[in-house]
Amino acid sequence: MSRGPVTAGRRPLRRSAAVLALLLALAGCGSRLPESAFTGGSGDSGRATDTGVTAKEIKIGVITSLTSPVGSEAFSGPRYGALALFRALDDHGGLHGRSVKVVTCDDSGSGIGNQDCVHRLIDKEQVFALVAGSVLDYAGASYVSSKAVPDVGGQPIGTAYDRWPHLYGIYGSNAPRDGRSVGWDGVLYQSTEVYRFFKERLGARSAAVVSYNQADSARYARQIEEALRAEGYRVLSQTVDLALPNFQAVAAAMRADGSELLFDSMDTRGNAALCQALDAAGVHPVAKITNVQNWSESARTAYASSPGCRNALWATSSSRNYEDTRYPVVKAFRDAMAKYYPDREPLLSAWELEGWAAARWLTDAMDSCGTELTRDCVESYLKRPQPYDAGGLILPADYIPEPRPSGPIRACLNAARWQDDAYGGRGGWVTQVPDMNTNCYDVAQLPYRP
Repeated sequence: MSRGPVTAGRRPLRRSAAVLALLLALAGCGSRLPESAFTGGSGDSGRATDTGVTAKEIKIGVITSLTSPVGSEAFSGPRYGALALFRALDDHGGLHGRSVKVVTCDDSGSGIGNQDCVHRLIDKEQVFALVAGSVLDYAGASYVSSKAVPDVGGQPIGTAYDRWPHLYGIYGSNAPRDGRSVGWDGVLYQSTEVYRFFKERLGARSAAVVSYNQADSARYARQIEEALRAEGYRVLSQTVDLALPNFQAVAAAMRADGSELLFDSMDTRGNAALCQALDAAGVHPVAKITNVQNWSESARTAYASSPGCRNALWATSSSRNYEDTRYPVVKAFRDAMAKYYPDREPLLSAWELEGWAAARWLTDAMDSCGTELTRDCVESYLKRPQPYDAGGLILPADYIPEPRPSGPIRACLNAARWQDDAYGGRGGWVTQVPDMNTNCYDVAQLPYRP
């Protein structure tokens, strides 16, 4: 569930004129522009140009594990972010005379359900592309690739986005992606910028890592522990039963160890219960670090009974803080969500913003084709050597295959901390770095087999 390294210092792509106009309009920066600003000035294309593209419409698919075993909100964020962008785009004239029709599918968090969704969207609905996928088991990935359907900006829960061509995860990938194996002959690499950041920022030298006695959770915990040790931390490893977790024992072990940082590979429910145990035992780590999947408004309610632990929450990511409306691109996202999905206000998340960024990535790629919209044209844009940053929403990313990693890499990250006294006492996530594009470190790349 962790993301790969991001190389700093690459030149971002020039912003798409059509999408830039849309975002400026949403952010309230100036008067409303003429319709030609949103359609490229070319009017109706007049004909179909590829599967899922008619003279008037582009059909896009979104697959989400809405009713997964881990709850309806665990994977829903990217879906709503993408839907909001396409609704805003259509309200401002569409793209080169075409509106965007989004067809959604809930795969219920199962491999069979995912394959059913893939076949329904590709074979029956005949969508042009997929976007902002967030699924528990991407069992249909090989079929998507075999049909050469671009899948843009998906969340890499598993390894599909580091294996199959035509799949483009939200964080980019420099693996061969030839379909034969994951990564480089079955090996992927993680970089250690997150752990370097907390070592330098907070002076921490010890950390606890908590996981369930479940294979995926344990595997991710081992990756965290290896990266921590590579950065010189003393590591306390703690495993709890998935069904009956004894978090009181974890709190006691952390007290005895004096652990300064706390990492985990658990869901929100487990994190909330762990925080309750820590507060009850009077154990207060310097920072409890979560990942982008748990960077959300749910912290307000999930940790309501453990305010001490809540105010130690930190989150790291490769995207902007969804609460940081100092950035016009973030404000545009927030304004659109408030307009089209006001009931999502207490559920907003970093993943929601990344779903918006994914839809923008696909939109920019489609916009580059003008009226002659084809899958080949979109993929040519995605494969360009210039990294893409969604107008500054995400760290620059690309899909250029590179040799097997060796040696250190320059990697960047964003970080935020929950503070109850922030935003006029409302509380929320406060950005903790001057700029994610310059918050960078030269760090190791560690191999692992997923």
